[in-house]
Amino acid sequence: MPDDALTEMLNERDWLLADGATGTNLFNMGLQSGDAPEMWNLDHPDRIRDLYRGPVGAGSDLFLTNTFGGNGSRLKLHDAQHRVRELNRAGAELAREVADAAGRKIVVAGSMGPTGDIFVPMGTLTHELAVELFHEQAEGLKEGGADVLWVETISAPEEYRAASEAAALAGMPWCGTMSFDTAGRTMMGVTSEDMVTLVGKMKDSPPVAFGANCGVGASDLLRTVLGFASQSPDRPLIAKGNAGIPKYVDGHIHYNGTPELMAEYAVMARNCGARIIGGCCGTTPEHLERMRRALEETPEGPAPDLAEIEARMGGFSSAGDGTGADVAKPRERRRGRRG
Repeated sequence: MPDDALTEMLNERDWLLADGATGTNLFNMGLQSGDAPEMWNLDHPDRIRDLYRGPVGAGSDLFLTNTFGGNGSRLKLHDAQHRVRELNRAGAELAREVADAAGRKIVVAGSMGPTGDIFVPMGTLTHELAVELFHEQAEGLKEGGADVLWVETISAPEEYRAASEAAALAGMPWCGTMSFDTAGRTMMGVTSEDMVTLVGKMKDSPPVAFGANCGVGASDLLRTVLGFASQSPDRPLIAKGNAGIPKYVDGHIHYNGTPELMAEYAVMARNCGARIIGGCCGTTPEHLERMRRALEETPEGPAPDLAEIEARMGGFSSAGDGTGADVAKPRERRRGRRG
């Protein structure tokens, strides 16, 4: 069986630059809070093409489709649950068009975010329903030409496993990231060690690569990546951290991470063990350009320790990462660059 496009690229390169934010950049284009971004795949295709051209022009090797909330459960909030295949196919088709026009190899990653539902017994979501929701979305992305499914911002291991099964049903390679935003754990209590164990048990449909996205800030995300690497996983690691901390300014959310800070984060993420490096909320093409340049121009170095991460990226949001083995002692907050 031939390798998928992402695996081929990973075999050729030591590191890959992923994309940045989707939501942040769409809000800058005029998307209103509460609207479904996926509707723009049909209603404003030129804006979505511009969204995709941003990371491509900045040097990204892969970018995500505008389909994060494109599952039936999330689209039901907008009375669009019957349009799952249509909206995901359109998002992927526009991405394929932009990628194929780039003049170089670009991987189109079909974004699949969480369902927004909670699993039984605390909620109503069953494994079978979760698989069905993800599978329907995956088929639309496949029809539109996505190279790989990109499951992101997951908190529950049950949902991660359901996405894995859905990818297998669709016959698609996939990657999967979780968001470690609660004292080094996901909202559902998963630690970095737990995630490595979870991925290691996925024998039938393992991800091409796995890692962390979003969360609190660059410092916390890098600590999580160190946690992954300490377990010596046999799959490439992904790091997609936010561009700093969000602040509400003049009616809009702004992230305070500068392009220079994100460039330093990118190099540190590579040194921590990540091979696919990008940004999440607040990350613009300007950030990505600096990240690409830094990765190309800076030789790989040793993995930083927690003190170095804190000194260069800013303080951690919690004393430890939830594992009990690699705890960052609380330190006096430093002035200067912060995540």
